[in-house]
This record gives sequence, structure tokens and C-alpha cells, in this order.
Amino acid sequence: MFTGIITDVGRVAERDGGRFTIACRYDASSITIGASIACDGCCLTATDIRSAPGGETLFSVDVSNETLACTTLGAWKAGRRINLERSLTLGAELGGHIVTGHVDGLARITTTVPDGNSVRFTFEVAAELARFVAAKGSVALDGTSLTVNEVGPTRFGVNIIPHTQAVTTWGERRTGDPVNIEVDLVARYVARLAATDPNKAPGALDK
Repeated sequence: MFTGIITDVGRVAERDGGRFTIACRYDASSITIGASIACDGCCLTATDIRSAPGGETLFSVDVSNETLACTTLGAWKAGRRINLERSLTLGAELGGHIVTGHVDGLARITTTVPDGNSVRFTFEVAAELARFVAAKGSVALDGTSLTVNEVGPTRFGVNIIPHTQAVTTWGERRTGDPVNIEVDLVARYVARLAATDPNKAPGALDK
């Protein structure tokens, strides 16, 4: 479980098929084998941790073909910078919104327009995901918790403030770039409940 508040920007140090090694500034002694780390919004499991020269920490993750196909990870190459977040701990401040790290698909940046000191981004998303995005609601994009400004049938907009641009990869994003999207967990369950036949036994599947 995560909050969408990015705590480091890491770098893909190596890639071997579905195995990635990521360099970061987290203390190696604070990461245990099996720890969950959100990488551009994807919840991944650390399978190897080691310290590297220069003070960096390297951790490795194994990514399934399903995740490679449904997220931006399939296009990752050595040198790519990615947003990182450690999993939420009890008692920690919930500064964003509840994020699971289970990416729903891709959104694509359609426009970027300066808006005062901020930048207004507009995204295009598949209709089956767009219905979960609501004005003034929350959405996780590349792992970052953002507030939705306005919505259309398959488009929505957000403002990204200077601080977020500086401490995440959002300062590097350009029109046409794909990003990982996770819709709001509450919206997903509300839609599921609204579509459920109240006369069907819980857990039953259609034949």
C-alpha cells in the first residue's frame, strides 16, 4: 500500500529481460528482501539489495510479462529515471491518497500548458478507465498522487506544481509520453457495487 507521495527518483541501472536493477538513494540496510517498492507506480518486490560505490543502493526486481505488456515497463532501458515510493507504514502521514501499486493501464499526455508557476497536463485514457476519473478526485500517474481538475469523455487534466516537477520525473515529461495510471480505489469499488446484481450470491460468477 502506498500514498502516491514520491520519496526518491531512481535510475534503471541494468535490464535483463524482465529483471531490472534500480539505483536509488535509499539506505540499503533499510530495505529487506521481499519489500514492496512502487516504481513509476508499479508495486514491485525487491529480490536483491546491495550497496554500490558512490553511496547508491541497488535493488533488483522481477517483472512478469503481463506487467511488461500493460505498463511503461516494457519500454524501460538502462538510464531511465523513475519515481520511487516505499510502502506505507502504520503511523506514517497519509499525504496523498490510497494507492495499491496495481497499475490499471496507460494514459498518454496530449498537451502541456504553463499555468502560472505550474504546468497543466491533459491526458487521454481508454474509455473503460476514464469513467473512474472524477473532477476534484484523485488519480495516480507514474506513482504520483494528483488531483483531477476537469474531465471529458476520455480526457482529464491535472496541474503539477513546481515542487512536484523538481522532486519527481514530471519535469521531464513531454506531450505524447505514455504514463502509468492507477484509478482511485474507492471509485473502482463503487462502480463494481453499482453494477452488481443484489440478488446474486456474493462471490458467484456468471456462467
